Amino acid sequence: MNIEFKPLIDFYEKGNNGNIQVKNLVNGEWTSTRETSKIISPLNGNQIFTVPETHLDETDPFAQGLKDTPQHGLHNPLRNVHRYKSLSQVFFNAAVYLDTEAGLKYFSFLVQMCMPKSYKQCEGEVIVTRQFLKNYGGDRGRFLAKGFTSPGDHDGQQPHGYRWPFGATVNIDPFNFPIEIPVLQTAGSLLTGNRPLVKVDSKVAIVMYEFIRLLIACGLDPHDLDFINCSGKTMGEFLVKNADHIEMCQFTGSTGVADFVTSTLQGRIRREDAGLDWKILGPDIPHKGMQKKITQQCDQDANAASGQKCSAQSLVFIHRNWLKTDIFEDLKFLANQRTLENLTVGPILTWTTKQLLDHIEKVLAIPGARLLFGGKELENHSIPKEYGAIRPTGIFIPYNQILKHPELVTTEVFAPVCIYTSYQDEYIDEMIEFINNIEHKLTAAIVSNEQDFIRRIASQTNNGTTYVGLRARTTGAPQNHWFGPKHALAAGIGTDEAILITWTCHREIISDKALVDEAYEFVDVT
Repeated sequence: MNIEFKPLIDFYEKGNNGNIQVKNLVNGEWTSTRETSKIISPLNGNQIFTVPETHLDETDPFAQGLKDTPQHGLHNPLRNVHRYKSLSQVFFNAAVYLDTEAGLKYFSFLVQMCMPKSYKQCEGEVIVTRQFLKNYGGDRGRFLAKGFTSPGDHDGQQPHGYRWPFGATVNIDPFNFPIEIPVLQTAGSLLTGNRPLVKVDSKVAIVMYEFIRLLIACGLDPHDLDFINCSGKTMGEFLVKNADHIEMCQFTGSTGVADFVTSTLQGRIRREDAGLDWKILGPDIPHKGMQKKITQQCDQDANAASGQKCSAQSLVFIHRNWLKTDIFEDLKFLANQRTLENLTVGPILTWTTKQLLDHIEKVLAIPGARLLFGGKELENHSIPKEYGAIRPTGIFIPYNQILKHPELVTTEVFAPVCIYTSYQDEYIDEMIEFINNIEHKLTAAIVSNEQDFIRRIASQTNNGTTYVGLRARTTGAPQNHWFGPKHALAAGIGTDEAILITWTCHREIISDKALVDEAYEFVDVT
């Protein structure tokens, strides 16, 4: 297969002169704006690319795109049905490109360039994206839109249920997964018949820019979506100004912004907002080898990508039986193996070093709190001051003090900072109540093989994505299962159900036919 896609950057060359220009896509054309913003490397402050700084007075073409999108979508189960197959072919072609060594390395390089994390983490993100595109690269795109029927009230009548597109949609995605989240959500929107306006964090815009270019090279009609680069403030003003023309918005990011969008669009939103993700280590202590694996998973959940995952482990309840093991020594050892050289620890893009250290100091001021490891700035780094640079940090807080300081210990820190505490059997009901009072319910893990214990916790808690068993984690792989929070407006990602819940609504069409041999008697109802 010959895909005519030429990467903008030769990643085999060392460095990048920063002259790469990301552009907007509107009405099928790549466009520029009056002003651009310089995006700097989080590792050294050097310019790596520029993005359009679209101002509100330049957004009319994007607004027109929303207005011109029919409410029945670009396709649906009754109209333009060929597009289910043609879009699946586009996704298949893109998956083929990502299956090549050059394609995998290029997009892994792009992710690492603007959101520095270990190459394995970057590559894993691209592989998840590739697998998703493979999943929807054949007839599964068509099967995704399957509906259902049920018997009517009389012969000739039959209700038909359809999964129907919204039409004009908006897709707003964050910085921490520059390819996985925007691609999976945009692909789901396109496949179900919507025409999305895509907005990603400008700090990582080059990744989605290049991926949209790849999709077009793979056969996507460039008129099928728009791509806007602007500040968060401008995007907020755009949503307010054009709310009447937006049928649905998918938002991944902070709770405060999600609340604003929810209010602006009067609830026409699916959101994967923030979450304070917890883990419970149960009373059963496995053999030494499994203990090591559980500890490694705790380290990975808390510190991979420098804690900048919405599913990162932030609060761990450890049964007192575990205190007889070497768990804290092992966690410290693993955290200390992480280095800036291989990006197993790296820049924090939303907190400064001072903000992080100040927060750690406040937590350590809680009576009985003690620093297990970390709590210091990274050494010998050139990370710009506007970003954070700290060692992976673990803090132990006595259980009774956790209950007394709920707001502080459940502050979501988008960084490698995790709080640990211990509990006893008689505290379990109290612990469940504390967990259920955590406002946002994204991921959780119950690490145990005792089924009664798992059932007791799982049946009374509410996180949307919960892993159980001795291999339970908080960070998962959303190409093979539903991933999302638990609330009425929850967006999902990764599966048929996630796409349908996020990007379609139900429509019922009732067929009521007159039978040829049916006799009618006129009834005067006046």
